[in-house]
Amino acid sequence: MKTIVTLAALLFVTHLASAQNNVASDLSESDRGITITVEVPVMATEGIIIAGLYDENTFMKAAPLQGTESAINDGKAVLTFSNVSPGTYGITLFLDKNGNHTMDFEPNGMPKEMYGVSNNVMNYGPPQWKDAQFEVGTEPIKMEIRL
Repeated sequence: MKTIVTLAALLFVTHLASAQNNVASDLSESDRGITITVEVPVMATEGIIIAGLYDENTFMKAAPLQGTESAINDGKAVLTFSNVSPGTYGITLFLDKNGNHTMDFEPNGMPKEMYGVSNNVMNYGPPQWKDAQFEVGTEPIKMEIRL
C-alpha cells in the first residue's frame, strides 16, 4: 500500500506542475538550455498526456522542475521540455483519460490510468531514480516513453 501511495503522490505532483512549464522565453536563442522532446505512442483516442521533468532531488519527492501536457493526435502525444540545463534528469508521465489532471486509482489502490517513465523501465511499485535517470548534455534530446 505504501508503494501505491508513493506512486499516487508522484503522479499528483506531476499534475500540479503541469501548469508551471518553466520556459525562459526572454532569453536569446544562444542562451537557452537544451530542448527535450518526448514522443508517447498512445492507443487511446481520448485524454491527455501529463508529464514532469525531475532531477535527483525532486524525483518522487517534490514538484517537478518543469511540467507539460499534450493532446493525443494520430496515435501519439508529443511533449517538449525547454531551456533544460545540462545535468541528470528523469521524466514521469501518465495518460489522463478523463481530463481531471489527476491520476485516478481503483479502490484497491491500483492505477486506473496508464503511466510511463524515462528509459521505459517498469517495475512493480513506484519508479526508481536509478532506472529513470538520463543525461542532458549540449545537444537536443528526442526520446520515446511508452505507457
